[in-house]
Amino acid sequence: MTYTSCILSGRIVDVLNQRIFPGKIEIVDGKITSVTETPVSDTRHILPGLIDAHIHIESSMLIPTEFARAAVIHGTVATVSDPHEIANVLGMRGVNFMLENAKQTPFKFYFGAPSCVPATPFETAGASISVKEIKELLDRPEIVSLSEMMNVPGVLNDAPDVIEKLSLAQSAGKVVDGHAPGLRGEAVGKYVGAGITTDHECFTIEEAHEKLALGMQVQIREGSAARNLDDLIPLLDSHYKNCMLCSDDKHPDDLAEGHINKMVKRALDAGIAPLKVLWSASVTPIKTYGLEVGLLQVGDSADLIIVDDLNNFEILETYIDGVCVAQSGTTHLVSQPSDPINHFEAQLQKPEQLRIKPKSAVIPVIEVIDGQLVTKKFMWTPLLDDKGYIQTDLDTDILKIAVLNRYSLSQPAIAFIKNFGLKQGAIASSVAHDSHNIVAVGTSDTALADVMNLVIENKGGIAAVTNEGEHVLALAVAGIMSNEDCFKVGQAYGRMDELAKEMGSQLSAPYMTLSFMALLVIPEIKLSDKGLFDGDKFEFLDVFERYN
Repeated sequence: MTYTSCILSGRIVDVLNQRIFPGKIEIVDGKITSVTETPVSDTRHILPGLIDAHIHIESSMLIPTEFARAAVIHGTVATVSDPHEIANVLGMRGVNFMLENAKQTPFKFYFGAPSCVPATPFETAGASISVKEIKELLDRPEIVSLSEMMNVPGVLNDAPDVIEKLSLAQSAGKVVDGHAPGLRGEAVGKYVGAGITTDHECFTIEEAHEKLALGMQVQIREGSAARNLDDLIPLLDSHYKNCMLCSDDKHPDDLAEGHINKMVKRALDAGIAPLKVLWSASVTPIKTYGLEVGLLQVGDSADLIIVDDLNNFEILETYIDGVCVAQSGTTHLVSQPSDPINHFEAQLQKPEQLRIKPKSAVIPVIEVIDGQLVTKKFMWTPLLDDKGYIQTDLDTDILKIAVLNRYSLSQPAIAFIKNFGLKQGAIASSVAHDSHNIVAVGTSDTALADVMNLVIENKGGIAAVTNEGEHVLALAVAGIMSNEDCFKVGQAYGRMDELAKEMGSQLSAPYMTLSFMALLVIPEIKLSDKGLFDGDKFEFLDVFERYN
């Protein structure tokens, strides 16, 4: 990066000292050398850059350099990123890909060491991260945390490998991030007592208050699928110093529209004082993780944004280390070449491989909740054909869901799902948290096989089979990211999202929701490549007989 010297003037939003005043900021070689309070004619506001305190870059379907190009437009200058998505596909090779690609951009990427790869023993991942490899990662300066400890039972039952990981992070002086949706009472007390200090999974304000009272930092999440901001906004009034803003998972079309700036704007519209909102958007993550990101103080890196005012909150310019990286909706960061890496071995499917029979008169169905990662268990008396195979029921919106191991040759796991809304065809994705096998939902066995095969033929991607034909967005990097231009990917994903809705889905983010239907660590019921899984009891449900 080529540094320049400049002076910026306007209304300075000094979040750290909770002041707003007219003045000038002098920047020399990427650092702030003076902040002077003085009358100025410029009414624009200068404030610290925004930080996403917990995100999986891979869920944007963009490699880090392309994610950065889109994010800076919205005033984001840094992220704390958990690379466990690519780690589940490629292990340390995948983590190193993310870290090395991130170094090719001035955007300030910080990472966590993935704590749970694979996430559970109840699914097939493409790789694993050992305790030894976690230690190696924690020794690296760009690794600021042990990422979300999803193995809640392991923490509560003092599993030796979990305890060792927590101890390694604490010895390295790194934050331990949590992942404990709905955990309350004595259980959350023990979880926090193990040294876990953040959580992005609160979905009620009561849960958030309990965790805050125990000393946790609450990361308020507003992603493409899980949307908790409206429920948790009141926290920013009285607990802003212990809250952060994050997206967790942000699909490319949503990223094109906005990022943390949209969360800030909604909080401002809800009546939260600007200096409180901006503290959660910048100061808390910087202090929590020890990020080398500036806060408009003398000697700081000049990481800042300029907005029109604190009502509209339109991002006019974004600076990283004193260099303007985005202006008026245009990114100044350039694409960087990147060779794809992958792990994909699945075989083509036939419709008859997707047939199953019930073992009882009533069976459990995955019931989707729009805007949430949690699901419900819906009990259903299935429709059967003349051979006893279970049929989809479009009238009551119960469709078939399949998950296929993509790392070795195997048979798909089959179950049923409610609230996807498709009236024709099928959709599929190789973005399927956390192991990233192929997940598909469809109205018929033929459509389901066709859409899964479309993903297999492209060795990763999101796909749709409609009455009009086949559609696919290929994801050449690990089957979960594209190395193409971020804006083109965003447009292509937007079209795929529209297709799913034209097919009948009423979900706000059909593909993002689909990607979480194999995430076993989120209750109540999900499907892995090994079968239907009860997330509360942490055991498989033996309810189907396979086609022979």
